[in-house]
Formats: sequence, structure tokens, C-alpha cells
Amino acid sequence: MDGGTRTAAGTTAGGGTVRVRTGRSSLATGIREAPWGLTVLALTVGAGAGLGSIAFRWLIETFTRLFSGHADYAGAGHAANPHVPGLGPYFVVLAPVLGGLLYGPLVDRFAKEARGHGVPEVMLAVAQRGGRINPNVSVVKALASALCIGSGGSVGREGPIVQIGSALGSTLGRMVAVAEGRMRLLVACGAAGGIAATFNAPLAGVFFAMELILSDFAVDAFGAVVLASVSASVIGRAAFGDTAFLTLPAFHVDHVAQYLLFALLGIVAGLVGVGFTRVLYAVEDACDWAWRGPEWLRPAVGGLLLGLLLLVLPEMYGVGYPVLEKATRGDYVAVFLLLLLAGKILATALTIGIGGSGGVFAPSLFIGAMLGAAFGSTVHGLLPGTAGAVGAYALVGMGAVFAGSSRAPITAVVILFELTGQYSIILPLMLAIVTATLTSRLLSRDTVYTLKLRRRGIDLAGPAPRARLGSRTVSSVMEGLPPTLPAFTALDEAAPLLSLSEHGVLPVLDSDGRYLGTLTARSVAEALAESPGDGPAPPETAGELAELPTPVTADMALATALHALVAAPGTGLPVLDADRTRLVGWLTHQSALRAVHPPAPA
Repeated sequence: MDGGTRTAAGTTAGGGTVRVRTGRSSLATGIREAPWGLTVLALTVGAGAGLGSIAFRWLIETFTRLFSGHADYAGAGHAANPHVPGLGPYFVVLAPVLGGLLYGPLVDRFAKEARGHGVPEVMLAVAQRGGRINPNVSVVKALASALCIGSGGSVGREGPIVQIGSALGSTLGRMVAVAEGRMRLLVACGAAGGIAATFNAPLAGVFFAMELILSDFAVDAFGAVVLASVSASVIGRAAFGDTAFLTLPAFHVDHVAQYLLFALLGIVAGLVGVGFTRVLYAVEDACDWAWRGPEWLRPAVGGLLLGLLLLVLPEMYGVGYPVLEKATRGDYVAVFLLLLLAGKILATALTIGIGGSGGVFAPSLFIGAMLGAAFGSTVHGLLPGTAGAVGAYALVGMGAVFAGSSRAPITAVVILFELTGQYSIILPLMLAIVTATLTSRLLSRDTVYTLKLRRRGIDLAGPAPRARLGSRTVSSVMEGLPPTLPAFTALDEAAPLLSLSEHGVLPVLDSDGRYLGTLTARSVAEALAESPGDGPAPPETAGELAELPTPVTADMALATALHALVAAPGTGLPVLDADRTRLVGWLTHQSALRAVHPPAPA
């Protein structure tokens, strides 16, 4: 017996003997069940994500120096690689090919989830897989993405670090055997920690996880995610310093008319964000159509096309932050900025399309900076006394294009604020981001993240593939109507009817039989307990106290209706016709469960 695990014997009521494992398993049980357990787990996941971020950035820098001979080749122009000076600038044609030969087999053999930009896989794991992520993803994603970016792949490092941190959270959750809800939360903690440490932006990490990964702002979840983000940030700042991730000049709004220009920039950014998403997947479709060989070889063969693009535009090499900083300073003319914008869209789409591994968050910031700087340069030429500094438009464009592609406005506002540390830019930033988000919503149902899943037939709001609910509708499981209450029924008459109801809630109809809402036993009890005073008169009839829960219709997917049922008071919800005016049935938890586990035949 080792020192970490021992067994204890006990006797059951029937005289049998059971053995209970203690030691390591009891430690896991204590962490899982103790009130402080979630705090320990969140801090651990955050620390792991912070350390993972340090290792990941080191890998990127190491591979970038190995493949290009520079710390960041995007800002080096057409310089040669000092390791192979005889090739001159033409080494960039071969670098993506060599990188693809390394990370292609790695991804194909050990973790296919590591291909692409990563965040959609995390969103899917949280929404439909109980937070379960292949533990191999952490190592494979780090190596594959670092090789891809270091060899010239025009993608970002935030997607990989989100997937790496999330995989760490999922692995820890499985080791401790936490419940499914807590597993999802640990995955979000890993995502928050990765963003926080990578960008030195703890608030952005929190809102990225809450808005995009969890799609929930519950208080308990918020607290755990904050702890993970803080612990990751502390580790990240110890390694990288407490400085802004990007070195950007100070900007401010000089003229009130500029707000109209920022709103216009937001509309254009929304268009560009949607366009970026569509080009990304159109190029991926083209690569899928053209490639007929083994998947492990695809990144190397496709890397030749990427290399030719890098030969023309070396600014597309890797993440490209030096180029982004120059754009915000106004170092480029408008025509070249638009060329860089188009080049980044194509380079990122090609990197993902050939099977590369990396994020689309940083490319959207790059594209936004080029768009904003070009926009600012143009309006400055037309309205020199009103437009203001070009760099302000570049900053706002960064957040607006990201919001237009991801439809995560809160994250966009927070991360740009943390990157700049300037409160003076917050109003134009919020205005442009909101208009970009609205424009994107009008033009597209999906975001750059959800479209990848929908193309695979996965709807995050619907049932998981092969789920037992399948495509069943509410009409297939609903029950008959309980007794109804006329709107004029006095509350003291409704009370005994509610006390006899097995649902604790009854539907209320008007004199023409149209549905008005529901009356719950709790609301009636509270109303009858009120004593008349000087305030407004308490309700006296069922119609006055009726509430409208989330409407459920007979043709609605059962998986969708369950969300409304779980949040509803009582144990049932009325089912309405397509016009949502007439009652046609009643949905209960029991009827929904019968759809999953039909009763055995007698």
C-alpha cells in the first residue's frame, strides 16, 4: 500500500462489508464537497493557465527565432533569415512548409481538436459536452500553434491559450470528479486565465469567459472566474511585467462631431467583421474542396501558398503586433493600410484553411486597426479641423471589428480599455462597438465562432448531436390542460383551487377565452398577506395578478422549451398555439422526462 492511498472497512445493514478508499480520493472528495473547494479549484486552474501562457509565449518566440531569425518578423520588412542568409527574403516561402511538416502530423495523430482557432471547440464542450475536453489538447495545441505562428501562420495566440487553459480546467475537474455544472465553470476559468495572462487584461479575461464561453453572468460563476483571472494575471505580470500589452499613444476626442464619425466607423467595422467571417470559411471550403491527400500533409502543401503571400506582404508573418502599433501611430498611408487589411483577411483565412492552428481574435484586432487608421486618415484629409487624431480611429476600429465578428460587445469594450488604459476613449469605443454589433446582427445569424459549429450541423442553443430529445417538439409530450381561472376570479376564491393544483400554478383566461398569463400559489399567498395601507391597492382578482412566463408553443423544439421550464415558477408551463393566444396543453418536468426515459411497457 502506498502512502497516498489506504482503505477502511465498514459493515452494511445487511452484514456485508464495504471498503471505502481514503487518502488521495478523500482529498478529492473534500475539495469537491467543501464550501471552499470551488475557490481552490478556480485558483489552481487560473495559476495553471498563467503558467501555460508563459510556456506558450516562450514557445512562440523560440520557434519564431528558429524559423525567421527575428523576434517578430512582421516588423522586419523583407529582411533575410540570418540562419540561412543565402536564401535572402525567399526563406518565407519555405518556413510555413517546414512548420506544416511538423505540426500537421502532430495534430492529426494526437488531438484533431487542436486544428483551427480553438474557441468554438471550447464553446461546444461547455454547451453540449458537460465541459469535457480531451486532456491531450493542452500540450498538442501549445506545440502546434507555436509551430504554426513561429513559421509564419497569420493567426493569433489567444485562441490557443483559451483552449489550453480550458483543457487544464477540464482535466482538473475530471481528476476531482466534480459535477457537470462545476466542470463547465472550471473550463471557463481556464479560458479567463488564459486571456488574462496573455493580454495582461484580467477584466477582459473575465468577460470573455462569461460572455462567450458560459453565456451566463451568474454571481457564483462570476466569482470563480474572477479568482482564476486574478491568479493568472499575477503569474503573468510576474513574468512579463505590469505593462500594457500594446504600446499605444494617448488619444482623446477633440470635437463632438467626431462621435458621428465613430458611429459611421462602427457600421463599416460591422460590415468588415461579417466579411472577415465569410471569407474565412469560404477559403476553408475552397481548401477542403481542393485537397485530396492525407490531412497530416495538408498544412505543409498549403504552406507553400501562404509562403508566397508572405513573400509579397511580410507584414502578415505571425501575429503582427509591430505592424498594428505602427498603424495606430499613423505611420502608413490609407492605400497601404487597406492592402494590409485585405492581406490579413486572406492570410488568416489561408492559415486556417490549410489546417493551421491559431486564434482569430488577434487578426480581428489587426484588421480593425488597419480599417480604423485608413478611415481616420481619410476623414482627416476631408475634415482636418474636426476629425482628430488618426490613431483614435485605429483603436476604436480594433474593438469594433472584433465586436462585429464575435458579437461580444462587453469583451470588446473591456479589452480595448485595458489595452490602452485610457478612459477618454471609452465613449467613442462604446458607440462604435454597439453600432458594429447591431450591424453584424442584421447581416448574419452567426459569429466567427458559432458559424464553424453550425457548418458542422451543431446549434449551441439546441440539443446535442444524438441527444435523446432529438428533434421532438413540445406537442409530442405535452399534457392536458389543468383547470383554468377566469380573469375576474377573486384571489380568495383562487387560493383553494391553487392549493389543490399539483403544479402550484394555473392559467388565467379573459372573458373570450384568450390566454392572459399564469397565477402562482406564491403570488396569491403574498397578495393575500398584504394589509391595506396608504399605498396602492393590492390586486384583488386573478387577472390583475397574472404573470406572463416565457411563451412556449406547441411547435417549439422540446430542447428549447426546457430552458423556459427550468426557469419558470411552479412545476409546469402553459403551451400556446402558433398565435400565442390560445392554450392547447401543459408542459411539465415529468412529461419532459418521459420523452428521455419512456416508461417500460407493462
